[in-house]
Amino acid sequence: MFESQTYAASPRDSAPRRAPVLSAGGMAASAHPAVTFAGAAVLADGGNAVDAALAMAAQSWIALPGQCGVGGDAFAVVREPDGRVWTVCGSGYGPDGGDHAFYTDRGLTAVPATGPLSVAVPGVPAALAALHAESGSRELPALWERAARTAEEGLPCTAKTRGDIADTVMALRADVGAARALLPGNRLPEVGQRLPQPDLARTIRALAADPAGFYTGAFAERAVAALKDAGAPFSGEEWALCGDVTPQPAVTGSYAGRTVHQTPPPSPGWMVVQQAALCDGRLADLEWLGAEAVHLLASAARLAFAERVERCGSDSETWRESLTPEAIEVARKRISLGDIPRGYARAADGDTTSMVAVDAEGRAVSLIHSLAFTFGSKTTLPGTGVLLNNRLGRGAYLIPGHPNGVKPRRRPLHTLNAWLVTNAAGELEHVGNTPGGDGQVQWNTQMLSHLLDHGLDPQAAVDAPRFTVHPGSDADVLGRPDELRCETRLGGSVLDALRARGHAVRESGAWDAGGSGMVISADAGSGCLLGGADSRQDGVALGV
Repeated sequence: MFESQTYAASPRDSAPRRAPVLSAGGMAASAHPAVTFAGAAVLADGGNAVDAALAMAAQSWIALPGQCGVGGDAFAVVREPDGRVWTVCGSGYGPDGGDHAFYTDRGLTAVPATGPLSVAVPGVPAALAALHAESGSRELPALWERAARTAEEGLPCTAKTRGDIADTVMALRADVGAARALLPGNRLPEVGQRLPQPDLARTIRALAADPAGFYTGAFAERAVAALKDAGAPFSGEEWALCGDVTPQPAVTGSYAGRTVHQTPPPSPGWMVVQQAALCDGRLADLEWLGAEAVHLLASAARLAFAERVERCGSDSETWRESLTPEAIEVARKRISLGDIPRGYARAADGDTTSMVAVDAEGRAVSLIHSLAFTFGSKTTLPGTGVLLNNRLGRGAYLIPGHPNGVKPRRRPLHTLNAWLVTNAAGELEHVGNTPGGDGQVQWNTQMLSHLLDHGLDPQAAVDAPRFTVHPGSDADVLGRPDELRCETRLGGSVLDALRARGHAVRESGAWDAGGSGMVISADAGSGCLLGGADSRQDGVALGV
């Protein structure tokens, strides 16, 4: 079913080929060994894939503090053993007082990217509570106790986390709670130094006992009061409204005879479905990662971003128009004529992390959560250990009348999306995701093609050379010149051919595209699960 692939690269650009992990039972994968182990331990103890994903999510708050946290947002897609597929979308509103005039009256030309004014109501607690209520089999206090103990003791600081802290050190020093947790002795931590977070441990236990308490009651009142004191115009009513997340159907599309299931808005999951439709039936006959294939995928991504920037908002249904057969045919013709939009918005790097789990019954979960940029707003809720997101600053435009313009009770657009693939019989074939800002919808589409058009195994699919169109649709800088950022492992002849086709190619290092993809695949022939975790970070897949 699966094939290995070699890369068109020089020997110095290559890395040892990793085989996929095999399991006859369940499997978990994430971007950090301790996170994957937390999920695998739950599966080994008889918990299901939803239980495993919940345990991994909490553990990642300590293992990957720059990428995710209680104060962030979360999205997930789940397949049940009976074939039912559903999603949860945890993403909150900006402040009720944060209309367009609030920012322009203060002389701002964009919603601030950091600080209290960049914060949207966190969606993580509500999303995880909904995930647990719908399909969890273990109590949350038991699932999150490992994470609480880890927060008390501290995990060894990784090179990734130390680099994240170093890159944002001045902003972190300015916040008492962030500095206490991440800069012990007011110094950069060394790799291997433990970073205990006792305040966060107490918060994790409190949330496990009562997730709704984040949005109502004493905790919510404390959070809203702190933000109001810092100048963010929250009323408290918008905070309470975001505590109720209801499972939703997935956005679906067809690719290579399978069904791709994606998270709905404000997630950009529909953009993956659109790109897949534009490329369906065309990539399998092209050279794998040859210039023609890269050109087609990059063109599809540019069209998707243009549609999003021009007319799509989280509270409108215009995205559905982009997925109609008529719209897909028009977009395909535009690609064939070279009528590709340019220069819409810079795709910021951002920081996110994700995880996947499959249990022995065939239940599968893809979960992704984020603070938006690294360490989010760089603002903590005092005494809680909770770093708050900067999703409003990252996702909402300060453009009057725009469907994604900043507006009370409107969720800003998101970069997070999660997916899984089923066959015609509704059986699970693949479940996966990748972090990486506006790279996500592009790299997820690329991984789908690797898996479905070329039969790559999961490890080969997540490790394959990547390319990324810039600009994307983040709000921080609009109208930047376009680029096609390519890992050099694509090979010099491919990069030269792309330049000849008019792409502004910018070479990155052999493994420097970003992201940390993971995939678990079900092999119908052997009955095994195969898992892969990205070599670009510390990812691990474990079977039980």
